[in-house]
Amino acid sequence: MSERPYVNPLRDPRDRRLPRVAGPCALVMFGVTGDLARKKLLPAIYDLANRGLLPPGFGLVGFARRDWSTEQFANYCREAIQERARTPFRDEVWRQLNEGIRIVNGAFDDDQAFESLKRTLQELDETQGTEGNHAYYLSIPPRGFDIVVSQLEKHRMVDKSVETPWNRVVIEKPFGHNLASAIDLEKKVESVFSANSVFRIDHYLGKETVQNLLALRFANQLFEPIWNRNYVDHVQITMAEDIGIGGRAGYYDGIGAARDVIQNHLLQLLALTAMEEPTSFDAAQLRAEKEKVLGATRPPRSLKSHTARGQYLAGWAGGEKVLGYLDEEGIAGTSQTETYAAIRVDIDNRRWAGVPFYLRAGKRLASRVTEIALILRTAPHLPFTDTDTEALGSNSLVMRIQPDEGITLRFGAKVPATQMEIRDVTMDFAYGTSFAESSPEAYERLILDVFLGDPPLFPQAREVELSWEILDPILDYWAAKKHQPEGYASGTWGPESAHAMLARDHRAWRRP
Repeated sequence: MSERPYVNPLRDPRDRRLPRVAGPCALVMFGVTGDLARKKLLPAIYDLANRGLLPPGFGLVGFARRDWSTEQFANYCREAIQERARTPFRDEVWRQLNEGIRIVNGAFDDDQAFESLKRTLQELDETQGTEGNHAYYLSIPPRGFDIVVSQLEKHRMVDKSVETPWNRVVIEKPFGHNLASAIDLEKKVESVFSANSVFRIDHYLGKETVQNLLALRFANQLFEPIWNRNYVDHVQITMAEDIGIGGRAGYYDGIGAARDVIQNHLLQLLALTAMEEPTSFDAAQLRAEKEKVLGATRPPRSLKSHTARGQYLAGWAGGEKVLGYLDEEGIAGTSQTETYAAIRVDIDNRRWAGVPFYLRAGKRLASRVTEIALILRTAPHLPFTDTDTEALGSNSLVMRIQPDEGITLRFGAKVPATQMEIRDVTMDFAYGTSFAESSPEAYERLILDVFLGDPPLFPQAREVELSWEILDPILDYWAAKKHQPEGYASGTWGPESAHAMLARDHRAWRRP
């Protein structure tokens, strides 16, 4: 007889979106006072509890330099939850969650702090019933990964030879600074944790709309016949932000848009867009197909002609005057870190040969949008006059990841009451108006998957290495030039060199 799954009494029985429920466990959050923890991780933990997807036997341990008492840390968590949580605040959920909240004060190189962490987890195992199942979330700058993992090993908090109880580590991007550093990081982490216990978070892969890209492709016969070089002229993948770096100067400077976004988010979106149909959606099959595509993806032949980088200048955004990147607090006036990056890559396989993929990402652009756009080839013959079709563009299929998640199909239609005038029209599908359920935040799905040990939505080591193999030649080319990135006014769509890049190919960027 199979074991019955644990059912949390606080779970809403009508909630069918994520029916799997985590078993007893504790989450240790390094970097718990940072923006990511406060704005995303802590609210996601509460939302999981509020939806009945966490067990009563759950513990949350913060690790921070601040000399906080448990009560002070609990108040910090509560404030973050009340400010940012997606689901309504309920006292009974908070009381249960609060029973497992603990804080450990100290620095990453503080042996006494890690001994205190070890004792705290043992206490939670006894009082909360977390049963020795521990996840360590490294919401910290990459330079801290090595020392934290070393401390966990030194204080015997992880035994990779033991599967039960489990110990898992969650690593935030970027996964290394280049290919060599990524390989070094993998060696260090996997010397302490088993390979299937390492979870590399790319929160874009937890978004409902990204997962629905797979549904769009593989649940419908409609699109497969045109999803190839015979019908697709080129693909544009865009991640545009209308904000600057905010208070992230210490993290962002020296990283830049290419490492921060293209190496992970956009190349993962490319892989999901271009991969072949997997035999199933388990982790091994998805990983195999993504690795095939990334392995066939190559940087541009001409790095000069098909890459662009920029740095935002002062300008107007959101109705107010904003500073340029070099004027931001904490940024050196000589910084050559790009806030905009655009590249062309090509995929050397039968499906996509000759179809360029253009990837761009930037801050302080005209609007906030993430999308994947398949621009189709023009019809081989148009039985109309040039005047009839002068307002007609290319057909396109656009998948909007954020905001206003949905799918848009653009095609030509006749304008009423004219003899034969054809213009572009759009057919829109919006998730927000088509389903009664609201989409969970990406971190809800991903954190739950960590507790469940479910890896399909997490990039594996080989995917990370292949992404760096694509990006490293571009980064090396930019570094060798030692030029300041081209300036672009805040509130625009990036530097002129990015527009010239597509113009050389007789194409143009979409205006989302």
